[in-house]
Amino acid sequence: MSNSSFINLNMLEACRRRNSFRIFYSSSACIYPEYRQEEEANPGLKEADAYPAAPDSEYGWEKLFSERLYAAYARNHGFTVRVARYHNIFGPEGAWNDGKEKAPAAICRKVAMAAADGGEVEIWGDGKQTRSFLYIDECVEGTLRMMRTARFAGPVNIGSDEMVAINDLALMAADIAGKRITLNHVPGPLGVRGRNSDNEMIARELGWRPSEPLRAGLEQTYKWIETQVAVAAQRGEAHAPAAPQGLGKAA
Repeated sequence: MSNSSFINLNMLEACRRRNSFRIFYSSSACIYPEYRQEEEANPGLKEADAYPAAPDSEYGWEKLFSERLYAAYARNHGFTVRVARYHNIFGPEGAWNDGKEKAPAAICRKVAMAAADGGEVEIWGDGKQTRSFLYIDECVEGTLRMMRTARFAGPVNIGSDEMVAINDLALMAADIAGKRITLNHVPGPLGVRGRNSDNEMIARELGWRPSEPLRAGLEQTYKWIETQVAVAAQRGEAHAPAAPQGLGKAA
């Protein structure tokens, strides 16, 4: 929380001093109140749901504070600021084995390492917690549209509204891999029970929605991670402990 706040303050001051007044700020779905995410069947978080504020972590509080910080600089110094709330972005080339990976990467790694028939994949908690995940190519497209608009500043969700339970995400990855797996549920942090993106605002303001289903992005991600696992095995490298599945940023 402290590091991120200082980074944003220093970045804004540097932009002000150098007259760099056109800025994109990547906020997060973690800003949304915990009380809006207590049910697995989450209908989708609307941008207006951010207040009354009650994020479930200091990370979420920092992101919400920074949204206000960028808005203040926009008002006081004439900045052109665009703010988007990212919802669980994933894809190839991301973290996959260092403890910072999100659920799709962690699960793809576990499936890639599991035996082809009856291999075990560890899931933290009951696996019924739900999330939506947005493939990196979709995120880039939504972000570019956000920056190119002249009239809409946000904050706005950039995410998928295709919600999936973590158990089903693991089974999807196994199906992509052509493996039959067993899910082993173990104690671990769960985060909120249900988080999903409502895309009504971005569709209305920018004419954008994700164009591909979750499976399409997961196929590309699994292919890349499977290769990384194979290369690491050849080198005799150990893998870091699995990251928690479904916990917003950490997952």
